[in-house]
Amino acid sequence: MFFNSLNKSISQFVRRLRHETLWLTPVPPRRVNRFVKWLAPGLLVKRWLFLSVGGVLLVGFGLMTWLKLTPVFYTVQFVGATLRFITDLIPSYFSGPLAIIAGLLFILWGQTRTLGAITEVLLPGSETELVDVLMQQRRLSRGPKIVVLGGGTGLSNLLRGLKQFSSNITAIVTVADDGGSSGRLRREIGMLPPGDIRNCLTALADEEKLLTELFQYRFKAGSGLVGHSFGNLFLTAINEITGDLEQAIAASSKVLAVRGQVLPSTLSDVKLWAQLSDGRYVEGESNITKAGGRIITIGCTPNHPPA
Repeated sequence: MFFNSLNKSISQFVRRLRHETLWLTPVPPRRVNRFVKWLAPGLLVKRWLFLSVGGVLLVGFGLMTWLKLTPVFYTVQFVGATLRFITDLIPSYFSGPLAIIAGLLFILWGQTRTLGAITEVLLPGSETELVDVLMQQRRLSRGPKIVVLGGGTGLSNLLRGLKQFSSNITAIVTVADDGGSSGRLRREIGMLPPGDIRNCLTALADEEKLLTELFQYRFKAGSGLVGHSFGNLFLTAINEITGDLEQAIAASSKVLAVRGQVLPSTLSDVKLWAQLSDGRYVEGESNITKAGGRIITIGCTPNHPPA
């Protein structure tokens, strides 16, 4: 009953997110030119384009004023003579629109080639247009602010869906895991368990699939390496270098281009304990799972760890 209500609440929340963020998604027509996309609302490009044009006009005005308008006089005479010559050969009702169309085509072609060159530098080998990336980032940055708390695979699966609607996500992850690779690193090195943190980082990652798979890769051979994941070892190494798990998480977030942020629930060495209905007292998250039975009381050591 509880899980049915929880699933229903999550479904309603996701539907509301879709409704609230739908209007933020620019929907340009198919096969629209990349230059036209740059003029889409919300990219904050048009204002800077107009500012640049205004700057060029202001520089021209300054030069003309400095030179006492002498170049303007000769320029106007030259332009007038040129226009009279052209209109004598080609009627103005034809030459005027033709010149406008040619000028617009040159502007469009030049800007398209310029933006294409920038895209090749910033996104080499990618089929995604730079403007599409900017449009997506702008849409996600305007999404709702979401805070999630938890751990395990449930939290990472939830984050994987939420990142499609917002980049303003803060995941607060439990650090009580003591099994598997995380438990070994916790016992042998004395660091907080990185497993759930790694899962949340890869869930929020906006990077190449290969890099995400690298963080999730688990060694299958090698003395001392079997069972460890590369992401856990990466976090452990940075934690050893910086001496701070939060800095290690921040560095990993940059590598994976994480949408949002991941924070440990506490920096204290927390251990779960449970009192079962048959009177047994079990300590350790993995041991509680293995023990079975009905849990009467659950807590952690220390009792009130700082957040």
